[in-house]
Amino acid sequence: MGNKRNNSFPQSSVRMKKLLVATTNQGKLKEISQFLSDLPLEIISLFDVGIADDLEETGKTYRQNSQAKALFYAKISKLPAIADDGGIEIDVLNGKPGIKSRRWFGKNLTDEKIIKHMGEVSKKLPEDNRKAFFKTVISLALPNGKVWSVSGEIQGIIAKKPYLKLLKGYPYRSFFYLPKLKKYYHENQLTNEEERLYNHRYKAIEKLKQIIRKVLSI
Repeated sequence: MGNKRNNSFPQSSVRMKKLLVATTNQGKLKEISQFLSDLPLEIISLFDVGIADDLEETGKTYRQNSQAKALFYAKISKLPAIADDGGIEIDVLNGKPGIKSRRWFGKNLTDEKIIKHMGEVSKKLPEDNRKAFFKTVISLALPNGKVWSVSGEIQGIIAKKPYLKLLKGYPYRSFFYLPKLKKYYHENQLTNEEERLYNHRYKAIEKLKQIIRKVLSI
């Protein structure tokens, strides 16, 4: 008799589900990928799928912008996609710059120039109220148009002087200080445990994981 193929074992390994992280900010891509590393996912970047299209942010809230971006990239990539929008809100400035954080001082400014401008803002803040928040909304969208959103935030203060080492892609973190830890909100300052406890994006991702598991059946 000829040999029969043993069908009791799979002929190929199970493919991991793909998830597009829709951002051109390399710092943000690295951070989100790291926070999702405990899920059986293949993280895909816009570069990986050859998408150079950009979407102008016209929403009036973080939620509107994050959902618009997630839906846009999910549809053109035909992949589940996540996108976020957020900013820093300074209490005494009535929440500014908020949704306009990246372009508060002008369009297409370098991280270094934003830090320089923030130095001037910091000098004008009152001693008794330097409170600020980092906030984010992260959305998961499917190519069929379904979308879910979660949020995260962290409270700190605006330091009088910036942390000298720039964290690429995150200029405002050079001025964001966590009084409870007596540390700047910077990966060079925080331990891995502190990074998770105090990271606003991590807080949102932890909420999103439950949705990802259910929606992508993982």
